[in-house]
Amino acid sequence: MINEYKCKIFKRKLIGISSSKNCLFVTMLKGNFSGAALEAGTDEAGRGCLSGPVVAAAVILPEDFQHPFLNDSKQLTERQRQELKPFIEERALSFGVSFVDEKEVDQLNVLQASIAAMHRAVKQLNPLPEFIIVDGNKFKPYRDVPHQTIVKGDAKYLSIAAASVLAKTYRDAFMEKIHQEFPMYHWQKNKGYPTKQHREAIREYGITKYHRKTFRLLPDQLKLKL
Repeated sequence: MINEYKCKIFKRKLIGISSSKNCLFVTMLKGNFSGAALEAGTDEAGRGCLSGPVVAAAVILPEDFQHPFLNDSKQLTERQRQELKPFIEERALSFGVSFVDEKEVDQLNVLQASIAAMHRAVKQLNPLPEFIIVDGNKFKPYRDVPHQTIVKGDAKYLSIAAASVLAKTYRDAFMEKIHQEFPMYHWQKNKGYPTKQHREAIREYGITKYHRKTFRLLPDQLKLKL
């Protein structure tokens, strides 16, 4: 619960700040961009990874939704994200989560895979949103629903931040699961991102069925064990 955090909460309007080493800050993200009652926020996780899926989420939040440290998932600790996940799921009017696996990422390219994942997450929403706000600057229209891309939207709007948290937590759980199959890549820690440890494992053991073969897996382009 929120009161388990042993740090002072400053009740100021701070946008885009969620935590520091010693203190937890209240975030006051915006609740709505378009004025539509059924506005969905969508975001993805895993675009920059060398392995695993791209995961997207879409969320419609009620008008009165608030949480003191909901923010861009990258600005939160794992503990905060795990606390937020059920809070968002229980209070959202609707949410959807979609996985696009590494094979489809290779087929489509990572940008198109990210957009496809967001479309599939939006498709799960019931009711259909009246407006969609999207983190970043690239999107394709979904049906005839109007949309707006927002750079750093996950640090500005509650619904995008909520989608960011869901996408990140669902993807992390998947990477921790497949870590059991290939523990030498340390996916439980790096989640498939191009860390030094991950690349050293690729160099030593080659690639797995979960690696994205169209990505530059090693910076020096050495031949990989297939």
